[in-house]
Amino acid sequence: MASVAKHLKTAIVTGGARGIGQGIALKLASTGYDVTIADLPSMSGEATATAKQIEGLGRKAFVALGDVSVRSSVERMVADHVKNLGPLFTMVANAGVCEIKPLLDVTEEDMRRMYSVNVFGLFNCYQAAAKQMISQGTPGRLIGGASKFAVRGLTQGMAMEMAPYGIRVNAYCPGIHATPMWDEIDASLGKLEGRAKGETLKKYSEAIALGRTGTPEDVAKLVAFLASDESEYMTGQSICIDGGIIFT
Repeated sequence: MASVAKHLKTAIVTGGARGIGQGIALKLASTGYDVTIADLPSMSGEATATAKQIEGLGRKAFVALGDVSVRSSVERMVADHVKNLGPLFTMVANAGVCEIKPLLDVTEEDMRRMYSVNVFGLFNCYQAAAKQMISQGTPGRLIGGASKFAVRGLTQGMAMEMAPYGIRVNAYCPGIHATPMWDEIDASLGKLEGRAKGETLKKYSEAIALGRTGTPEDVAKLVAFLASDESEYMTGQSICIDGGIIFT
């Protein structure tokens, strides 16, 4: 099985237009990756802006618009990546959604949306990327990000099946980070619990042992490690990157 030459390192980052995904994309570019920024069509402007930042770092960038919950969309994303940037080396399945509601108010449609993106979307990325990597005859890194136990189990199962191909599968589990999604969580929980803007983020951040809210760059550093040769003996792991909220 041939190894991937360093100058051919390429990655797809889903949800890469902003927040943690953007931080990961820029960090990978700074370590020598050419990157496809994959996000929803509604994020076209932000995705293009991130791609331009990557090009400013001297790397190639491509924007792929689609929906990770739709299998054909992910398959097209992978095919377009290969066409524009070359063989796929790393898949960062970062895209995710959240729903802040009292449990008894959560609808069946809410649950379907959450699972379609956070679980099935991740599975679509895992599978499409693995098939592409195997077809290339080259080992790669599959890196999935989510906080659901279903995803943790999927990561472990996929890691076992992909190990013979030299493909590693690991998940990163973000805590409280300064991102647009956490701004939305702050607003939604604040409305439910009667707190002013910023107070919910402050309240939950008090549980962080290291004493500060995380940044996209904090997560990006972990992903860069997982996407490098330094982590070649690690697979099937779900790693918390939360500043010390949960100790495992």
